[in-house]
Amino acid sequence: MFLASSAKPIDDNLKNLVDEIEAQNLSLSVLAARQFRYNLYQNRVEITIKEPREFNVLEEFIIRAGIEFNPPPTEDELASVLGLDPIFVRSTTANLKMLQTLSATSPITVTPEGRLFYEQGSVPQPPYSVQLYAISDLLNKKLTFQSEPLNDISLNLPDLAKFITIDNKNPDISSLSLAEIQQSIQASGLGFHVPEEGKIVTFCKLISGNQTIGEKISLFVFYDVLEDKLSIQLRNGKHILESASVLLESLQAEGKISLQSLCELSDETINFERQAILNQKNLEIEVKLEKIRQQALKNSLSEQGTAIQLRDRQIPQSFSEVLNSAKRQILIYSPWITQAVIDDKFLSLLQKLVNRGVWVLIGYGIARRQEDEDKQISPEIEEKLRAIKTPDGLPSVQVFWLGDSHVKEVIVDREIYLCGSHNWLSYRGDYLPRGESVYKVTIPQQVQEAYTFLANRFQNHAQELWQNALKNRDYQLGVKSLCIWGALSMEDIALQENEQNNWLELLPVWLNVTLQGLRSNNIQADSEIFKIALSLLNQVAIEEAYIESLQQGWRKVIGAIATHNYEIALNLLNDEIWAQFLRLHIAHESDSPDKFISQHTKPQKQHQEKPTIEKKARKPRKT
Repeated sequence: MFLASSAKPIDDNLKNLVDEIEAQNLSLSVLAARQFRYNLYQNRVEITIKEPREFNVLEEFIIRAGIEFNPPPTEDELASVLGLDPIFVRSTTANLKMLQTLSATSPITVTPEGRLFYEQGSVPQPPYSVQLYAISDLLNKKLTFQSEPLNDISLNLPDLAKFITIDNKNPDISSLSLAEIQQSIQASGLGFHVPEEGKIVTFCKLISGNQTIGEKISLFVFYDVLEDKLSIQLRNGKHILESASVLLESLQAEGKISLQSLCELSDETINFERQAILNQKNLEIEVKLEKIRQQALKNSLSEQGTAIQLRDRQIPQSFSEVLNSAKRQILIYSPWITQAVIDDKFLSLLQKLVNRGVWVLIGYGIARRQEDEDKQISPEIEEKLRAIKTPDGLPSVQVFWLGDSHVKEVIVDREIYLCGSHNWLSYRGDYLPRGESVYKVTIPQQVQEAYTFLANRFQNHAQELWQNALKNRDYQLGVKSLCIWGALSMEDIALQENEQNNWLELLPVWLNVTLQGLRSNNIQADSEIFKIALSLLNQVAIEEAYIESLQQGWRKVIGAIATHNYEIALNLLNDEIWAQFLRLHIAHESDSPDKFISQHTKPQKQHQEKPTIEKKARKPRKT
């Protein structure tokens, strides 16, 4: 048995965070969690700032002459050309020289800074100074600026610097170039250096030297049971310090730091815990399945559902019937996937299901690491499954390696659960009987328990894909994440992630995801997510490359909502939203909300009127 959390090197004030981390990702186990102090260095600096103002007519003529005339004129020559008293020109050029828009020499020569301001139709105002605090974070290799100083709080914690060597203990702000200072000030979001608005930091000087400020930092040692991998992570509160975590992992891999010294975690303890966790996780899976089997048999005559045992040749027939009954969602876990099942007939069935609004998620894999998998899915099968699209062109069958599981499960619409010894996607079952058995369960409690476990694995995979998509701004990975969230009825999470990470390019994809949900009645027409999504339109510019897809997406979505409930669609298009529809050319100036909705609803009504009535008559029970 592995160590209880109370016996692990976990600081008391981190135990709640450890529980939260492990609850969010079932594949992670925290082996150690300790708090340290590390030093930030604070310097008081004074920066000089120039801001623009609109130039007057004479200033414009002078600067323009300095740029366009060849050779540039003198003040007297320009005065003669303009028919002005030279004293006016000399007075104005003297002021422009003082503002460093013109060089101090004659003839009239415009400085690079002057050209920058001129392009914006302005000249600089007299500079002014502001005092700031420069915070050097050597662990994260970051320099930030803020208006208020950090308070040095006494921390009775071990100093991280005693365990990790960090270079450049005494940062010299004065040695940095002006460009480096400007970049850091701009990244700090203080609004003092905004070149696109003509607001520029032109100088920075050090007023007071280094002040050491203690900062609290938390170190976690994780073991990922699916990846069979140890990792180190540094956090400031709940915020993950990415670059510092990478640094620690590389130092640990090079043998330059010791987990024994850092958090009293020896190699023997790590190996013991690793094996115990692997055993425990696999045992949890088996115990879960056995519990479901036993409870299903015990409640096989329950008024709320049934549990039927199927054997050998009954299994493929029931599998096909269950899939055909799907209205919204199919989750499958099969250790292996082969052409024995993924043939043209099966692919045709999936496409038919997808056309009526069903999402399909398939997980596979038995090994702890994907590279160790003996029976990898063939690229041809994977390509055929991924080629199944929704009517709006999204990949509706997501298949991916999850690994480290012997589970063989199928869950349809959170209403029907198949589990047992049958390899759903690698054995057809029409050969010699193998003595296989499967339970077909419709008891809500058992179905929900199985769904929660399997859906959580799919959700973790979606979150991992999303983080990689954000890191590399990988559009295709972002699409996959949104499709998995859509399949799990987590369209609200998908929208929230898009909004928080300012990735509005994916909004058309999100709209197409919701169309699949509206098609299957899995999303209600009056869902709040549509109001939230509409509120984001004011952040979209008409020049965006994705504007055409966004226009088409909203036309389809409003039409689909109106097909379910015309009044709801009309209420969504209030004055504020309608103004955005016109601005972004989603609707035409000659349209009214009523006319717009009618245009995009009629074809759908003609096509979907009868199926919609039938769906209402067969509305699935909610669990």
